Amino acid sequence: MKSKLKYGLILAGALAVLAGDIAAAAAEGVLTIGRREDGTTMDPIKSAQNVDFWVFSNMYDVLVRVDKTGTKLEPGLAESWTVSDDQKTYTFKLREAKFSDGTPITAGDAAWNLLRIRDHPESLWRDTYSVINDAAATDDKTLVVTLKQPTAPFLSTLAMPGISILSRKAVEADEAGVSDHPVSSGAFVMKEWRRGDKVVLERNPNFWEAARVQLDGVEWISVPDDNTRVLKLQAGELDCGIFIPFSRIAELKQDPKLNVLLDPSTREDHLLINHEHPPLDKKEVRQALDMAIDEQSIVDTVTFGVGTVANSYIPAGALYYYADNLKRPYDPAKAKEMLEAAGAAGMTLQYNVEAGNEVDEQIAVLIQQQAAQAGININIVKIDPAAGWDELVAGNYDISVNYWTNDIIDPDQKTTFVLGHDANMNYMTRYKNDAVKDLVAKARVEFDPVKREQMYVDLQKMAKEDVNWIDLYYSPYRNACGKHVDAFYQNPLGRFFLEDTKKM
Repeated sequence: MKSKLKYGLILAGALAVLAGDIAAAAAEGVLTIGRREDGTTMDPIKSAQNVDFWVFSNMYDVLVRVDKTGTKLEPGLAESWTVSDDQKTYTFKLREAKFSDGTPITAGDAAWNLLRIRDHPESLWRDTYSVINDAAATDDKTLVVTLKQPTAPFLSTLAMPGISILSRKAVEADEAGVSDHPVSSGAFVMKEWRRGDKVVLERNPNFWEAARVQLDGVEWISVPDDNTRVLKLQAGELDCGIFIPFSRIAELKQDPKLNVLLDPSTREDHLLINHEHPPLDKKEVRQALDMAIDEQSIVDTVTFGVGTVANSYIPAGALYYYADNLKRPYDPAKAKEMLEAAGAAGMTLQYNVEAGNEVDEQIAVLIQQQAAQAGININIVKIDPAAGWDELVAGNYDISVNYWTNDIIDPDQKTTFVLGHDANMNYMTRYKNDAVKDLVAKARVEFDPVKREQMYVDLQKMAKEDVNWIDLYYSPYRNACGKHVDAFYQNPLGRFFLEDTKKM
């Protein structure tokens, strides 16, 4: 009996070691990424947030992709396409591919997704895709899309994560369950979503490029506090961390265990303004607010010189960016005079800032101090990151810093979203200018590149004149990974190419 117990313990010990080795091997193939906030949905048409889009990009595939440089379109689920002479009919040939549940991805699925994003009452992208007249499958691999009118950015819009290809059968069977058990068309499929904690993805063996995928899985872990996220990265509790505070970049570059990645971006940080809240409904008041803010000081103090002052809603380096756009001088005395003339002297503003966001909290304090020189009183209200977006949608703010990264190559998407009076209330600013709205629509259907560029130059000037929001700064993506991680890359539109990432 004693002998049997001895050998039983040895066997149990060996099994425990083996189980530990298996768990370690599994962990080695799973990439953990620390991010700030949790996602909001797994249904692509119902989000416009990077926190969701960046996960969608590796869970779902699209008909047309953006390449790693962020400047060119390339085949996705559509391996080829043709466009009619009148620019109104697009014919796509789909490749052989399957959803994560093993069912084939058909042209019928693609057509259904296009009509869904155009027509669904909860779609945040109805205006962008309203140009679609019809989408139909002539066979399982042929998709024909007809437009109401020619539109220059149409192909680019098909690369946006919001129009990811979902399984029609799965969504129609249980639309409410998309966020709990989505069926994937991309490199990874969601295994679990612990709300407020992490999204657990695992490799999708049915992905048409499955042989390309190096990782067994990915965990997107929510760590709202920037410094806590950095500490976990330094301690090896995270493989990678995104949104590294500017203040920690120099220090982390000296850490022999880490690689700091400053990838070129289309990111622009800006101060949202709620135009429905008097006296911010007056252009002169918004112009005065702009003059009361020293953007160069923000770049120097908060970004440690990593960023550059922004002068347009279109980011520097992007298509049709107007480098000579107006940049109002920092002049608090003039701003104070303008506010008095507008009957807004001593105005008080509610400034929403997400708690734990080191950079945005620093900006809030700087703007509060600067605006005080113009007689503007700012009350900083710290908001739970999980509720920040909802507060903007509800209009429960006067001003708030936010950021945008382009989701498509063409400027139409961001322009429509922030100036075109679409379903998103011009990025929750409630800004309205019918002349701007009309020019946004005209630019969308202009195919002459010289004329189209001039339209976007004019739009940038008009937006700056009206102060739809206050442009603050442009900056690169700020990520860091342990040196055991290879090919962790984010292209200028924000897409992480996790299908190429590996742990060494």
